Amino acid sequence: MWLLFAIGSAVFAALTSILAKIGIENVNSNLATAIRTVVVVVMAWGMVFLTHAQSGLTEISKKSWLFLILSGLATGASWLCYYKALQMGEASKVVPVDKLSVILTLILAFVFLHEQFTIKSLIGCVLIGVGTFLMI
Repeated sequence: MWLLFAIGSAVFAALTSILAKIGIENVNSNLATAIRTVVVVVMAWGMVFLTHAQSGLTEISKKSWLFLILSGLATGASWLCYYKALQMGEASKVVPVDKLSVILTLILAFVFLHEQFTIKSLIGCVLIGVGTFLMI
């Protein structure tokens, strides 16, 4: 089931890039990010209430709060940088560079989460890196 959601994520991320590139024309990138963020917040809280998950708020540990807040800050910084890059550059070049996050995520998962880094992962990272540089 995770694969279906991951594919959905990829499809919606692709749509996000194209829709954002069209929508950001003549709009300050920070303002565009703020508008997008409000939409995401409304949608996320809508899903929380739709699935009756709001009762779980009181059960979240301090550690989870800290890391969710840090993740939110990282997401915000990523979106601000992404929208500015998208405003300044071509989507076909910005998006591949943004996807270098796959390589960084694998490295960070290996270092901090002690996930396996296999020869297959290494080959995949090299191919993503080479592919990105070929595209830009």
